[in-house]
Amino acid sequence: MAIPTDTSDTPRKSARRGTDEPREAQRIDSEFPDPQAALAGAPAPLEPAAPLLQTPYVQAPLAMAQVAWLTHPQELGERIARWYADLWRLQWYGWQRMIGLPNDDPVRPNPADERFADPAWSDTPGWDLIKEWYLTFSRNAKDMIRDTPGLSERDRRRAAFWCRQWLDAVAPTNYLWTNPVALRRAMETGGGSLAAGYRNFLADLEAGGLRMSDPADFTVGENLAATPGAVVLRNRLVEVIHYAPTRPRVHAEPVVIITPWINKFYVLDLTPKKSLIGFLLGQGLDVFITSWKNPGADLRDLRIDDYLLEGIQVAIDVARRMTGANQVHAVGYCIGGTALAMYLAWANRRFAPAAVPVADWTLFTTLVDFAQPGDIEVFIDEASVAYLCAQMQRTGYLDGREMAAAFRLLRSNGLIWHYVVHGWLYGEKPPPFDVLYWNMDTTRMPHVMHAWYLTQLYLHNRLIQPGALTVAGESLDLGAITQPLYAVAAEDDHIAPWEQAFRTVNLVPGDKRFVLSSAGHILGILNPPVAPSKRRYWADAAQCTDRPQVWKGQTPECVGSWWEDWMAWLKPRAGALVAARPVSTPAFPALAPAPGVYVREP
Repeated sequence: MAIPTDTSDTPRKSARRGTDEPREAQRIDSEFPDPQAALAGAPAPLEPAAPLLQTPYVQAPLAMAQVAWLTHPQELGERIARWYADLWRLQWYGWQRMIGLPNDDPVRPNPADERFADPAWSDTPGWDLIKEWYLTFSRNAKDMIRDTPGLSERDRRRAAFWCRQWLDAVAPTNYLWTNPVALRRAMETGGGSLAAGYRNFLADLEAGGLRMSDPADFTVGENLAATPGAVVLRNRLVEVIHYAPTRPRVHAEPVVIITPWINKFYVLDLTPKKSLIGFLLGQGLDVFITSWKNPGADLRDLRIDDYLLEGIQVAIDVARRMTGANQVHAVGYCIGGTALAMYLAWANRRFAPAAVPVADWTLFTTLVDFAQPGDIEVFIDEASVAYLCAQMQRTGYLDGREMAAAFRLLRSNGLIWHYVVHGWLYGEKPPPFDVLYWNMDTTRMPHVMHAWYLTQLYLHNRLIQPGALTVAGESLDLGAITQPLYAVAAEDDHIAPWEQAFRTVNLVPGDKRFVLSSAGHILGILNPPVAPSKRRYWADAAQCTDRPQVWKGQTPECVGSWWEDWMAWLKPRAGALVAARPVSTPAFPALAPAPGVYVREP
């Protein structure tokens, strides 16, 4: 699956009337002179809950933890005694605060937890005690889940996840009468903040989901995805876009980017300062990209075979025919990278070695080994996947908003409750963050393909098993891929954990260069060169190992953008410089200007 969000640097004030913005927005904003920053995350309370969230599988892990404690009465008694001891200390702390005696907080908020950053939570005894009651209860509840006797690690993680969702939801910061900042603002504005918050609530209700960015601030094709180019091929599944060169001479062999079909392609072509497409054009590369159709029920029977043959193969063929090159340099992002790995395994079976149409490949935050798929694991088991497949059987697709709702739960404080508090309680307008706007522009997953993807990859991890999968008439074996690989992972990625992304190195025999970027699933990739930069990366050749942390420890840390390292690897492989080619030809006329038609379809 895919979709994003990340972590911190130095706290700063956002456009939202001086409030602290989410930490990943802090990181990227500190590197760009304009205030357009981003998270990359997922939906909220108003959006339709993901189907999985409506099932008993949510409660099952917590019920298992409760049963486990009841079957260990001695350990349960010891734990209850510890709770009472903490509550007694908290009561004594409250009395000391009330009479003005100095005392250290019994439980300190995590430094990354912005919910209690306002001085009112520390300076006012009553609010301080509410905060401490909540933090004490939360700590004990989380510790109890972590220490549950006789529970498997997988069930322990699932129980901890759902426990955390409940604890995040009941935080005092989320409710007007227990949030001193919201009450203070209401008094200072004469109720104006509450009126504005109610208008925000109605707007979110009308939009069908919690807005992380105001849709009126952006228009695809105008201030987003505005790099000139043309759609040069369109079929039922994909538009292939060829971008207009920006230099008089370009490298002879083109770059073909296979984008994820979860969300839309223009995450790689946001504002000009963040556009990877613009950067590649400026480096003298000839660039093609896929823009996938947002499927409805009429395309419910699309298979992964179709994505390979009607999507990836078509894009590569168009690029070769338009440029006259025998081979292309393929790039795959997230699930697009997983599909590219399948395509290369397929192509190395289908074609003679000299006829494989890809010279080398680059992966961005991609998994091919799904043994440990990150935080999304809490949603993946036989029962929940069967439930999702049954839902898709009825509708013909998985709605993107439902999937995004599940992803937002992975970071609920930053991606749900932050926007509830700032939008509904404080009355702040959503800030104009381009990545957040893109993230709300969700897509659907066709039933047959997505059911196959969840079952074969996430549940059974068959892509790493030679011959276990047959796609488009060929048995897949990643060991058959001999083309050189440049793989990029992100240090704070919770969608494709970098240690798991590193395992691709162990599965393909060609030359490999691995790059670990700071930040997360989206902002680890959107990493243009800026000065000064707070970004860092590690880049070096990579060999087979089950200890990627050792590779990191032995690799020098670099400050800046890994994009420059990628260009040093890619451009010498991309052929001699030739006269720039036209954006369209008689054989491949311009069907529409970039960013095309499919990207604008709801």
